[in-house]
Amino acid sequence: MKFFDLLLMSISNLWKRKLRTVLTVLGVVIGITSIVVMVALGNGLKESMLENYQSYSSMTQIMVYSSNGYYSSSSNQDDEKQLNDTLIEELLAMDHIVSVYPRLTTEAIAKVGKYMGWLNIIGVTQEELQTMNIPIGQGKLPDSQTELQFFYGNNVLVNFYIERTGVSPFWENNEVPDIDVMNDPIFVIFDRDAYWQSSGGGTNEDGTPAKQPKKYIIKASGVMAGEVGTWENNNSQNILCDIDALKMELKRIFKKKAIPGQPTRKNGKPYNELFYSQLIIQVDDMENVLDITNYLRDMGYDANSSIEWIQQQMDAMNTIQAVLGAIGAVAMLVAAISITNTMMMSIYERTKEIGVMKVLGCNIHNIQVLFLMEAGFIGFIGGVVGVGFSYLLGIGINALMVSSDAGASMGITGAVCRIPLWLSPLAVVFAIVIGMIAGFLPSLRAMRLSPLAAIRNE
Repeated sequence: MKFFDLLLMSISNLWKRKLRTVLTVLGVVIGITSIVVMVALGNGLKESMLENYQSYSSMTQIMVYSSNGYYSSSSNQDDEKQLNDTLIEELLAMDHIVSVYPRLTTEAIAKVGKYMGWLNIIGVTQEELQTMNIPIGQGKLPDSQTELQFFYGNNVLVNFYIERTGVSPFWENNEVPDIDVMNDPIFVIFDRDAYWQSSGGGTNEDGTPAKQPKKYIIKASGVMAGEVGTWENNNSQNILCDIDALKMELKRIFKKKAIPGQPTRKNGKPYNELFYSQLIIQVDDMENVLDITNYLRDMGYDANSSIEWIQQQMDAMNTIQAVLGAIGAVAMLVAAISITNTMMMSIYERTKEIGVMKVLGCNIHNIQVLFLMEAGFIGFIGGVVGVGFSYLLGIGINALMVSSDAGASMGITGAVCRIPLWLSPLAVVFAIVIGMIAGFLPSLRAMRLSPLAAIRNE
């Protein structure tokens, strides 16, 4: 028999038993819908996590710190482990490294009116400033490499408190301190150790009373956009400035004294140059990030990249997606048993028909193919309808998450149920294969059925 004839005969046989066919197809629909929706949920969670992280950090960046530098408890450094211009030149000469941005971090005390606070100051290059995509609420980014200018993050004011009482208006009462960083004179004290020593009645090495350090008024170039208390930018609580201007100002203020956060020699004296607190390395491709990160660690530096954390999260999400898919597969297993049962019942009911086909000389393999096609056709119909229901159910889930703001509360942006393009055809093919596997044993029984015994049975 020709393939087309077998196909028409299998469809005709299924049509004769419409109710049983519909019920069996319904089981496949439920199974396929469960698998597709569960996989789509896992996929949506994974993609949403990636989108969230991409909005905060680049996946092709490496953050490098000196093993004994600004973020370490040790103040003495070996010259070979410093973050300086020599290291930057070496890194730029390496393959796959596109750019290297140095950062210089320091802290200061600020006073304005009745308020006092601390400032986290980060000096960056003009090139990096242009790549940071910082939203500007007032003014502009610092553009001078000789005059120190401060660009305030929108959350810098949360670090201020009333000097007399020590009460923070923001953290205690959710109130923003009455400070206009663009117009109010803000006095900045860079020598924090000298300030606290003089405030506590301390003395110098020669026994004389410690003097109050000099206060400076630094011009504000601008303020980051955003309300106080919104944390949409990593630098919202920092002050940004030009790194060369910051280096010049720190050298002018401290002269031959050790600058806070900078390493010193074994005798306690400072180095002649300022070392960077951090390097931001931009790599050409995400696949090369891990190799360069490991290379820097072997050199003795503390190197971290987003890709490592993301890889761990991806592994966890893949596990969740596999578990969700396995839950859906249970429903498909039930559907496969239903197909097997339907095909076995069909063989018992069509025993005489099978016997007649064999007596007339029909190839026994054609008989097997006939039943396999019937089982596969049940899987095909169930797969197509199941995929359709999956899309409808996905739209409903996404609409429900948006209307209830449940996605936002869980940190999920966009659709939570996302069906990838490859999943739909794969689900249909999977349903057909499962249908044919479920129908294999019944088809084998039909093929081995004795024609004389089949005719006598009727």
